[in-house]
Amino acid sequence: MILHIEGEINRTYCQNLCLIFFPGAKFPEQESPSPTVPCVSIRANEDGGAVTAEAAITLNGHVENGRGSVPLSDTVSRDRAYKRAVGDAVCEAGTRCLGAAPPWGILTGVRPAKVAAELAKEGCDRASVIRRLITEYRVRPDKAELLADVNEAEASTVALAGPGTCSLYVSIPFCPTRCAYCSFVSYATPRYLATLPAYLDRLCEDIRRKGREIAERGETLTSIYVGGGTPTVLDASQLNRLLAVIRESTAFASPLEFTVEAGRPDTVTKEKFEVMLAHGVNRTSINPQILDDTVLRLIGRHHTVEDFYRAYEVARRAGIRSINTDLIAGLPGATEESFCMTMDRIASLVPENVTIHTYAVKRSATFTAEAAERGDKRGIYSFTGGVTGACVDYAQQVLKQNGYRPYYLYRQKNAQGNLENVGFCRPGYEGLYNILIMEELQSIYAVGAGAVTKIVGQGGEKIRRIFEPKYTYEYLSKSEP
Repeated sequence: MILHIEGEINRTYCQNLCLIFFPGAKFPEQESPSPTVPCVSIRANEDGGAVTAEAAITLNGHVENGRGSVPLSDTVSRDRAYKRAVGDAVCEAGTRCLGAAPPWGILTGVRPAKVAAELAKEGCDRASVIRRLITEYRVRPDKAELLADVNEAEASTVALAGPGTCSLYVSIPFCPTRCAYCSFVSYATPRYLATLPAYLDRLCEDIRRKGREIAERGETLTSIYVGGGTPTVLDASQLNRLLAVIRESTAFASPLEFTVEAGRPDTVTKEKFEVMLAHGVNRTSINPQILDDTVLRLIGRHHTVEDFYRAYEVARRAGIRSINTDLIAGLPGATEESFCMTMDRIASLVPENVTIHTYAVKRSATFTAEAAERGDKRGIYSFTGGVTGACVDYAQQVLKQNGYRPYYLYRQKNAQGNLENVGFCRPGYEGLYNILIMEELQSIYAVGAGAVTKIVGQGGEKIRRIFEPKYTYEYLSKSEP
């Protein structure tokens, strides 16, 4: 893609706006013009107490234009005025060029609920929040209402994240196989799985150290989250050792939520859930992604639909308080019919949480590499998303009709149809860690390969990030802190 900018405009923001309409686009410093290469020109300036922006998109020999103007005032910062004016101009030109408006308008961030929260802090009631999201940010009305719902649900949890509170994340970056859509740093080859015992040794050392640090600071532990990868790739003995170390290292605390992901049904056993329950785990996640054996094979999930039902029943019989299930709308090979059937069957199980993800193209995923080999890399990206939007709408409708409410939301780049990921819950079963990590309201200490600690409100910085080594062999070879 060719991008020309004139004026005091943030280039990264302009690129993110372009990615709404041209997902997967690159922005090389030099690219030869051609009819099939999109060219976007943006300029903005201050004129008569307002920021005025113009955008032109050239594609296949056609040019579409857009314009935006935002008055400068005491309530609208200069930076925000520039962003809104430029956003309006690009959104208008892009909608004309591609014949459809993006559901999230000019919002480009991972956490759009923050915008709704900011409006609420300004004194806006629910109706005003929705109206301003629609008029100022071009958010589609149903998405604006969704944001308002999420903001209300999150507000009830904010009180749990007061000064001196924190959470703990423990990373198990191993999986039995790698899913074809996944780009997470997780290890599924025999060579990497062979390092698991040594990894567990080092991880337990770090958990003990982190527990001592939290206790010395006198912080209150709100939640513990063991994620991955697939934590239940550990056998029952290994899982027992890990959870025992976590509980011993946090014996000073009584966390409200203790989650262990069991995302792959083929790793679930009765013994592992007995271990979890014995150590106080009260939340888990068992993720079918879709209840269609053909699609499961295509995406590299080495389990069947029946395996999911068996694993879910094991977790339910074990007495885990809260069970989450993840579904992905828009998976390659899936149809609207198969996804909607999946949603109906999941709703009939009445899990406490259901998270609806939108398939997002990941640069290092197998699907992306295979598409590149076919010379069809551009074809896997989709601005309109095909039937994905209908799948997401159906899922959200079914869940709301069955008494679930949306409680956290985030977005990813290159998601089909520029759509969102939303967690739904039955009242009183919000996933606390999900809200806390999204809202960045408290420090979250993270241990293990690929883990990222977020220190909130210390040392004069709003958020400071501390990155653990990305790969297990780097993590195992790192020196003591």
